Amino acid sequence: MSRILVLNCGSSSVKYRLYDGAEVRDKGTVERVGEPGGGPADHETTVRQIIEGLDLAGLAGVGHRVVHGGRKFSEPVRIGDAVVAAIEDLVPLAPLHNPANLAGIRVAREALPDTPQVAVFDTAFHHTLSEAAATYAIDRETAERYGVRRYGFHGTSHAYVSRRTAELLGRPYGELNTITLHLGNGASACAVEGGRSVATSMGMSPLEGLVMGTRSGDIDPTIVFHLRREAGMGVDDIDDLLNHRSGLLGLTGANDMREVLARRDAGDPAAALAFDVYRRRITGYVGAYYALLGRVDAVTFTAGVGEHAAPVRAAALAGLDRLGIAVDPARNAGSGDRVISPDGAEVTVCVIATDEEREIARQTRDVLGV
Repeated sequence: MSRILVLNCGSSSVKYRLYDGAEVRDKGTVERVGEPGGGPADHETTVRQIIEGLDLAGLAGVGHRVVHGGRKFSEPVRIGDAVVAAIEDLVPLAPLHNPANLAGIRVAREALPDTPQVAVFDTAFHHTLSEAAATYAIDRETAERYGVRRYGFHGTSHAYVSRRTAELLGRPYGELNTITLHLGNGASACAVEGGRSVATSMGMSPLEGLVMGTRSGDIDPTIVFHLRREAGMGVDDIDDLLNHRSGLLGLTGANDMREVLARRDAGDPAAALAFDVYRRRITGYVGAYYALLGRVDAVTFTAGVGEHAAPVRAAALAGLDRLGIAVDPARNAGSGDRVISPDGAEVTVCVIATDEEREIARQTRDVLGV
């Protein structure tokens, strides 16, 4: 099978994977891109160096992660000038991420002009949301004019993990109802009904929903007005507060769950409170999505915290026994892709390592037919 190169350009990093069929032939991550005193000066330089350093013989295509596809892109697409222009038009909806994604696309198209390129959108998996699920209750004309609606994010991760859950359980993907919990520095929940996203916690931006490393998640919108009026904070200051100085970092001074857990175990009350706030938000979303789905076959944890923090998994699902959800302590303490619920549980609880790059490669192959 021909090779596929995947480029995942984050706001300050570039992750790459070179696949030869299912095998990873080369991989790496460049951190602190564009940061003072950090790594490479910009994404263009980084991607150019990556491409120059790889053996791309037999390359059939390049798959690019693009964070925001708006309402225009409901599936992965082959990249041409019109697609690039459309992604540029969506920059106001993802000002930190789409420009980085575009930088990778431009360099790859210049360096590999004869190689087809595909854009895989984080938001595309959530295009199956109903209008009721995607609509905010604000003035309709204002919402339509400025693109105010729920788009959802982490779509490639939720797609991959929900499909892997079906494989792990030996069940048809189209018949499985799963709640996927992507818990990393960014975090989101998704209700997947028969392979379709029907609800997700992130909204117009990745700020809404679960408590995250530096993001607040759900808040009363009045907080924004209160800080503007009473504290004299500007819009950019409040944006910075909610996106970069909130979440676990705002509550404890640390955005790494490992440090929060260590401090909690050492008796730090701030860390204990942050842990409770964090896990209560997850519990609430699991309960809400159970109600929306009506029947839940599996709850699956993934990403850095979801895969490695056993105390988070146990606490997030504690008290849900009446819903058929429970965690077996011994299995929870294990490692690898696995079931962590007791034998015979009505709802199977799983831990599965996400692989967004592999999902991007799969979707790229589907578009190119290779």
